[in-house]
Amino acid sequence: MTTLTPIGLVATAVSNPAAVNPVPERESLMTAHPHNEIFAPDPAFAEQANAGPDEYERASADRLAFWDEQARRLDWSDEWSEVLDWSDAPVAKWFVGGKLNAAYNCVDRHVEAGNGDRVAIHWVGEPTDDARDITYAELKDDVSRTANYLSSLGLVAGDRVAIYMPLLPETYVAMLACARLGLTHSVVFAGFSSAALRSRVDDAEAKVVITADGQFRRGKPAPLKAGVDEALGSSLDSVDGPAESVQKVLVVRRTGIDVDWQDDRDVWWDEVIPSQSTDHTPEGFDAEHPLFVLYTSGTTGKPKGIIHTTGGYLTQASYTHHVVFDHKPGKDIYWCTADVGWVTGHTYGVYGPLSNGATCMVYEGTPNSPTEHRHFEIIEKYGVTIYYSAPTLIRTFMKWGREIPKSHDLSSIRLLGSVGEPINPEAWRWYREHIGGDAVPIVDTWWQTETGAIMISPLPGATATKPGSAMRPIPGVEASIVDGDAKQVPPEEQGFLVITEPWPAMLRGIWGDMERYRDTYWSRFAEEGYYFAGDGAKWDSDGALWILGRVDDVMNISGHRISTSEVESALVGHDSVAEAAVVGADDATTGQAIVAYVILRESAPEDTDRLELIDELRATVSREISPIAKPRDITIVPELPKTRSGKIMRRLLKDMAEGREGGDTSTLSDPSIMEQIRTKGTRG
Repeated sequence: MTTLTPIGLVATAVSNPAAVNPVPERESLMTAHPHNEIFAPDPAFAEQANAGPDEYERASADRLAFWDEQARRLDWSDEWSEVLDWSDAPVAKWFVGGKLNAAYNCVDRHVEAGNGDRVAIHWVGEPTDDARDITYAELKDDVSRTANYLSSLGLVAGDRVAIYMPLLPETYVAMLACARLGLTHSVVFAGFSSAALRSRVDDAEAKVVITADGQFRRGKPAPLKAGVDEALGSSLDSVDGPAESVQKVLVVRRTGIDVDWQDDRDVWWDEVIPSQSTDHTPEGFDAEHPLFVLYTSGTTGKPKGIIHTTGGYLTQASYTHHVVFDHKPGKDIYWCTADVGWVTGHTYGVYGPLSNGATCMVYEGTPNSPTEHRHFEIIEKYGVTIYYSAPTLIRTFMKWGREIPKSHDLSSIRLLGSVGEPINPEAWRWYREHIGGDAVPIVDTWWQTETGAIMISPLPGATATKPGSAMRPIPGVEASIVDGDAKQVPPEEQGFLVITEPWPAMLRGIWGDMERYRDTYWSRFAEEGYYFAGDGAKWDSDGALWILGRVDDVMNISGHRISTSEVESALVGHDSVAEAAVVGADDATTGQAIVAYVILRESAPEDTDRLELIDELRATVSREISPIAKPRDITIVPELPKTRSGKIMRRLLKDMAEGREGGDTSTLSDPSIMEQIRTKGTRG
C-alpha cells in the first residue's frame, strides 16, 4: 500500500514500521523530488525481517565493531588481530591476520551443521527437459573431487585459473574448487570473444582454462571450446601464437558438438573428475589472499583486472545477502538472474547466497527461450521467493506486456531486487505491480565490480522506499555527494558520489597495475581520501539518494547539466515506450544536444503515426523535466545495442549521433543491431 507521508525513510521499530525518524543531517541535504510516492515497510514483513530497526544506529556508533560482528557470521580458522589496517591507503587490509576458506564457508559448514540434504542449486537448462538438483552434500563432494584433480596438476595457492563457462552446476563447482585451493579464479563471460578471453588469460597468466564444448542459446548449441582454441593460439585462424601460461584445458561435455582436441593439453571433465576422491581438507587462507580477479571495461581499451580478496569480500557478501534480501535458509528459493561472468553472479549468485546456506535457482538460457514465459514458468514451478534482476530485463518484460506474467502464479515471490543501473520509476512500479502482486518490497541496489558488494540499498522491513531510488547507504558504509571541490552539494543538485571510508569488500587493486588503481579510483579526491565511484547522484528532501548514472553521462545543454537517466526515465514514462537510451552529441549551438533512441512497447498501436509520437515524446520530456531537456533527435528503433549481460552500449549510439563509424561491436548480443538502427529506425 502506498503511504504519502513526509518521512525520514527509516523505520524506528519493528512493531511500528511506519513510525520514522529523519536520517542524520549529513544525509538530508535535499528538496522534494518530483516522484513522491513512499512505500513504508509492511508491518507483517517488518516483524520477521532480518534487518532490525537499530541496524543503522549500531553501525554508526562503531563502524569497525559493526563489521567485526558481521565477520563472525563466517567460520574462521584463525582469529584476526585488527579489523582494519588503512595505513597504506588506498590499499586496505581487513581482518588482519585472520584466516578462512571461502569454499568451506559456502559448502562444508552447512553439511557439518546437518543440512547436507538441503538443495544448494536448482539448475534448469535452456532445453526445457534439462534440470538437475544438487544438494549441499553433493556439492561438497563435487567441489572436493575437482579440487583434488586441480591439485594433481601441480597447482598451488596463488596460481590463476580462467573459467569460460555457461551457467552450469560445473561452473559453480569450478569456482568453489579454486576457492578451496586458494587458486585465484578469473571468470570470463562465455559470450565474450576469443580475443577478450585471450587478453584476460595473458594478463592473469592463467595456468588452466575450464570451459565446455558448447552452450545452448535460443534452443541451439553454440560452440565454446572452439573459441578457447582460437584464444589460446591452437586454431588455424589464430595469429597471436600460443598462450604460454596455459598448461591444461578442462572441458565439460554440455552440447555434444564436435570439438578439436589436443591430447597433451585437453581433458574431458567427465573422464577425470568423477574418479577423484571426495576426501579433501580445506586450508585456511589469509583474509587478504586474492579470491578472484574480474575484468571490467577500461577507458584505455585495456580491461582492468579488479582484485578481490577473501575475508572482507566474503564478510560483506554474506551480510548484505542476509539483510538486503531478507534471506531465510531452508525456506527461500533465491534467484539471482546474473551470469557468473559478471560481479553480480559472483557475489549474489555464488558466494553471498551459498555462504548463507541458500537454495539457489540457476537458469542456463535466455528469458525468451523457447518463449517469453520462461522466467515466469520457472518462478511458478520452483516457488521462487526472492527474484533479483536488472532493469533492462524488467523493461523487456514491460515491452512483452503484462499478460505474460499475469498468466502465471507468482504468489510465491515475497521480495524483488534490481541491479546493474538506475531503475526508472515507471519500471519500478511495473515490477512491483505485475511481478510482485503490488505487495512485496523492492530493493534497488547500487554497487559496482569494484565495490564487490552492495553499498546503497533499502533494507526490507527497516527502510521505506521510493520508486527509482536506491535510498541510502547500507549500515557500515559511508557515502557522500560532493562537488568538484569535495564540498557537499546543496539540495537537488547533481554531484559526485563518493565513498568516504574503506569498506570490507572493496577492491584491493588492479592486477599488475597499482598505479592505474590509484589514478582511476582515488586521484579525483586524493586529498580527502575519497573513493570516486564515477557515478553522479543527488539527495531529495526526504533523505532518499538517487543514482543518476555515470558522470560522463551527464550532458551540458547550454550550460545546464542534465542527466541522461532523467531524460530516459521521462521517455519510458510514456505509455508507448518500453525502453530508451539517451546520449549527448556535440552541437555547434548548445555545446551538446540530447539525442534519444526508443523502443516501443508491443502494446503500442501498429498504426501509430511515428512522427506524431516523436512530437509527443518531446513534449513529455519538456513537461517532466524542462523545455531545455527536449531531445534534438528521437529515433524509434527495433532494438538497442546491448551486451550479452543487457548493458546498453551508449558509446556506439553517441558515435552514431555524431556521425562517426561505430567502434568495436564484438561484445554485443547482436552485432548487426547498429545497421538495423540505421536502416529501420524512424527519426524525427
